[in-house]
Amino acid sequence: MTDNPVAPSAIRAGAKKRRKVGGAKGLWRRIRQPLAQSTVAKSTLATLLAGALRLVRSTNRYAAGSSDIATSYEKITPSILAIWHGQHLMAPVLYPRGKPLSAMVSRSADAELNALVVEKFGFEAVRGSGGREDKKKRDRGGAQALIALKKVLEAGSNVCMIADIPHGTPRQAGMGIVTLARLSGRPVVPVAMTTSRRKVLEKTWDKTTINLPFGRCAMIVGEPIAVPADADDAEMERKRQEITAALNEVTERVYRIVDRRA
Repeated sequence: MTDNPVAPSAIRAGAKKRRKVGGAKGLWRRIRQPLAQSTVAKSTLATLLAGALRLVRSTNRYAAGSSDIATSYEKITPSILAIWHGQHLMAPVLYPRGKPLSAMVSRSADAELNALVVEKFGFEAVRGSGGREDKKKRDRGGAQALIALKKVLEAGSNVCMIADIPHGTPRQAGMGIVTLARLSGRPVVPVAMTTSRRKVLEKTWDKTTINLPFGRCAMIVGEPIAVPADADDAEMERKRQEITAALNEVTERVYRIVDRRA
């Protein structure tokens, strides 16, 4: 017999909650793999997500203080557009319509949907991930992706890279984007975008932001950062830190604008 009359009901409630959570997780595990292997399902979901992004864009007016996108495009092209993980969802729908763009997207299975959404907007998705300083880490297509992006820049088009490394330290640029700038001779341009109405997924490693309709949006295009072709390791690290600081600065600025704290 227990001295706490509440304990049995609490135990039953806890067990019920665990069954509920376990059931949901179990269901997701059962359907995740078939969904990932279904071309039709993935294409349909990507279409729905692209449509949702278009809705968000069409119902959010640009806030005063946002960069003039058309003018910025003419000024910086061709360049390497740098954005942060978790802050990138609006990028395809805010980029100038009809202008070419190639975006580097991780080769992970979870990122495949991102690639499909990018392609729904008529842009090229270059699969690969890189930038890890640990040479023992397996190359995940980073070298091939950098070569492909270098060719895009040489052809006169912009490329887009998420600067921080997947599941690494959020809002700290990796070496991949610095290396592309050195190899291509084209500058890194920090870019940030957001909306006044948004949902931040606090439990995600990168604090993924889901942009919502019926508010204000803003996009800030920062100043280009060049990386010398003969940059040594010390200079590469300095440039990595400079890109990190510049991206964090434009991110803070764009949030001040939409939240009317500017």
